[in-house]
Amino acid sequence: MNVGECYLGWSTKDEVREKGASGGLVTSVLAAALEKGLVEKVLVLKKISEYDAEPIITDSVDEVLESAGSLHAVPVGLSKKLGLQLTRLGKKIATVGKPCDVRGMYEMALRDQINIDNTYIVGLNCGGTMPPILTRKMLREVYEIDPEEVVEEEIAKGELIFKTKDGKEIAKKIDELEEMGYGRRENCRYCFVKIPTNADLACGNWGVPKAKQGQATFVEVCSEKGIELLENAVNAGYIELESASEKGINARKKVEQAMIDLASKWREELLPSIPDEERLSFYIKELEDCIGCGACKTVCPVCACGDDSKCTTMISELDNHKISLYHLIRFLHIMDSCVACGMCTDVCPAEIKMSQLQARFSLPFQEEKEYVAGMTLEKPPFFEVR
Repeated sequence: MNVGECYLGWSTKDEVREKGASGGLVTSVLAAALEKGLVEKVLVLKKISEYDAEPIITDSVDEVLESAGSLHAVPVGLSKKLGLQLTRLGKKIATVGKPCDVRGMYEMALRDQINIDNTYIVGLNCGGTMPPILTRKMLREVYEIDPEEVVEEEIAKGELIFKTKDGKEIAKKIDELEEMGYGRRENCRYCFVKIPTNADLACGNWGVPKAKQGQATFVEVCSEKGIELLENAVNAGYIELESASEKGINARKKVEQAMIDLASKWREELLPSIPDEERLSFYIKELEDCIGCGACKTVCPVCACGDDSKCTTMISELDNHKISLYHLIRFLHIMDSCVACGMCTDVCPAEIKMSQLQARFSLPFQEEKEYVAGMTLEKPPFFEVR
C-alpha cells in the first residue's frame, strides 16, 4: 500500500455496513484504530436525531460503532473539539472531519493548539451541509413530510434524498431547492475544497461504481498515517478493500470538478462585487445588529489569541463608531487563515452572515497570495497568533 493509491472498501460487520452511509468503512477504521491501540481516543458525532448530534471524545469501541451513518443536516464544527488536553500532552486521537474541519485542524496546529503528528484524520468528501431549522421547514413545505418521520438522508446525483420510517424515499434536485432558499448552508455553496486530501484518508461515495453505491466507500490514501489506519483495520478484520478502477478514479475527479464549478457560480451570486464608494456603508449596514457577544470569535478554529487579543483590546465599550473595530480587526487578522467553515454565521444570535462578510476579505486575499488556508502546515502569509 502506498500514498496516493485509491481503494473501494466496506465494513465486515453487517450492522455497521447496513447503518453506514457508504458501507461503514469510516466507522470501522476508527473502531479498529481504537481497539488495536493505534489511538487512545476517537472523536465522533453521537446522533441525537437527523438534525442534532453531540461531538464526543470516547475510548469506547461500541460508541464509535454506534456513530455510523451520515448527518448532512448537522453542521457541527469539529476542529476545536479535539482540545489541548488530548493532543498536546501526547495522547493519540483519531477523528473524522469535513474539509473545513480538517483545514481548521491544520490552522490550529500552526497555533500550537493541536499536535497534528498525534492526530489521525479521516476526511470526508463534502458537497455541503444543511442548516437544521431550515431543513425541517423544507421537509414540511417542499417535501410535505413530517421531519420526525425522517430516518436517513442522502445526497446523490445532484439530488437530496430523504427516507422515512415507512420506507418511502423522496428526492428533489439540490439546484432547485437552493434557488428556493433551501438546501446547503451558503458558505458551503461557494466552498471550493470538496475532497480533504490534507487528511490521512479522504473518503466518500464519489467514484463508487453503480453496482456498489451505498455499499462501499471510495478512499484515497493521503499519508503514511493513512496507510497505518487502513492496514490496521484490514489486519483487525474490520474492513475489506479492493483497488479502485481507473474509471472510478476519473469519475471522482469529474464530480469534484463539477462541485468546484458550481461553487464558482454561487460565489458570483452570493458575493457580488461592491463599488468602492459603497463599501463602508455596506459593512455598517450588515453589522449594525451586532450585540458584541463575541460568539464568532469563540467558535472560530483559527482564533487562538484568547482574551488578550487585538480585536478585543484595541477597542472600547464606550466608543461611538458606527462600525465596531472588533469586526474590522478580525476581518483583517484572519483573512489569510479563514477556512470558510461558516460556524461564525451559525452561532450569531443577531443572524449576521459573518462568514460571507469574512469571505469578502479572505477569498480574494488568499487567491492573490496563491495560498489556501489549512491545506498544509505552511504558515499563512501574515501569520501571527496575536
